[in-house]
This record gives sequence, C-alpha cells and structure tokens, in this order.
Amino acid sequence: MKLLVKPLQYIYCVYALLTFIVLMFIVLPFVLLSLLFGKIQGGNMIYQLCRFWAAVWYVLIGVNHKEIYEHPHDRSKQYIFVANHISYMDIPPIVLIAHQPVRILGKYEMVKVPVFGWIYRAAVILVDRRNSETRSRSVRALKSALKYHISIFIFPEGTFNETPLPLKDFFDGAFRIAIETETPIKPVLLVDTLDRLHYKSLFKLTPGVSRVVYLEEIPVKGLSIADIQQLKSDVYAVMDAGLRRYRNYPPA
Repeated sequence: MKLLVKPLQYIYCVYALLTFIVLMFIVLPFVLLSLLFGKIQGGNMIYQLCRFWAAVWYVLIGVNHKEIYEHPHDRSKQYIFVANHISYMDIPPIVLIAHQPVRILGKYEMVKVPVFGWIYRAAVILVDRRNSETRSRSVRALKSALKYHISIFIFPEGTFNETPLPLKDFFDGAFRIAIETETPIKPVLLVDTLDRLHYKSLFKLTPGVSRVVYLEEIPVKGLSIADIQQLKSDVYAVMDAGLRRYRNYPPA
C-alpha cells in the first residue's frame, strides 16, 4: 500500500502546486490594477482577490475551510489578530478569515519568491527581524493601518513552532502595539495546518479540513507599557489552552 500511496502523494502535491501557480497568474493582473487605487482602498481590494485565490485553490485541492466561533466575533470592530504559526499553510486561512479590512505582518524573505513575491509585497506589511530599522518601519506601518480602522494580523511567535508544544515564546511587538493604540487582541487558532502541510517538506501536503477557531477578544483599555508581560502571558495561556482542546499535546 505504501508503494502506491507515496507516488500518489507526489502527484497530488505537484497538482496542488500547479493549480496554485495558475491561480496566481490569473489574480496577478488584478492585483497590479488594484495598486492604482492607493494603499487603503487598493490594499483592501488585494485582500479580496487573495481570498478568492485561496477559496478556489482550497476547492481544487480538497481542503475544507471551517471557522469555529467559541465566542461571538464582531466584524465591525478593529482588532489585533494573533495566531499560532506552524506551517506555510497558515497563510490561506488567514486570508479567508479576513472578513474585515486587515493587514498581515509578514517576513521579508518571502518577497524573493518569483512572481508570488510581487503579490506578497503588495499585500503584507514587511518585517525583517534582523534589522532594527525595518522593524521600526513595520511598527509604524502597523500603527498607521490601525489609524485607518484596518485590523492587523501578527504571528507573535515570529517563526514556525518546531517544538512538541502548542506554542513557542511570544515576542512583545503585538502586545506593545495593542496597549499603545488601545486595540483589543483577538486570538485565533490554526488547528489543522500542520496536518495539511508539515513544515519539513512541500511534498507532505494533504487534503482535509482546515479549522480556524476564534477565541474571546482580550481588552487592553487601561493597560500601560508595564503590563506588556502580563498581557503576553494571558494571551499565551488562552491560546495554549485552546490548542490543547483541539489537538493532543504533551502535558503542560
């Protein structure tokens, strides 16, 4: 059986990559056209195009996007979304849950990917954590988005979590911005993305469900910079407990 499954796995992965590329080239002209409408309106249009791209791709490769609301979510409000980060397949569900204007903080390295990098550069707020100047620039861009009533999305772990635990340690950035701008934090869980595509290989992609779980928003009004570590700890605890409800992990 394994001798049969492995070739089928490779064929499926090549098919998924080809459909991804074809859809990318279909979307690309509209993304470039959206740039003419400016950073705000044009940026919102680009995210709608990316939602279309992700939704069609999921259908073609047999991935079922599912949203679970443990608490009501007010799409009219502005949030700092935070999520766990464990797979390249984290990106499609983030785009699919963009039911309101949002900007994602993304790693600068991805702009180097041919063609895809053009769309990526147009859609995300770039950060190179190794460079203090670009970190400062990305923080200003995130705060600017919030001023225009656009939510932001940050992976507080910074990079893939390759540990056996639900989460890696969080960076301070999302929580500092939340306190400084008095923007509530909305934790979301990407439950199945590791099963859909393991970070070790692009040839481990599989069809199936991809659940996104909305947790209760965490208010920050009245907090000061001195409360960053406590806020970070509180959000970590909520997300850790949430991931343990949906997946099996070693005891805390």
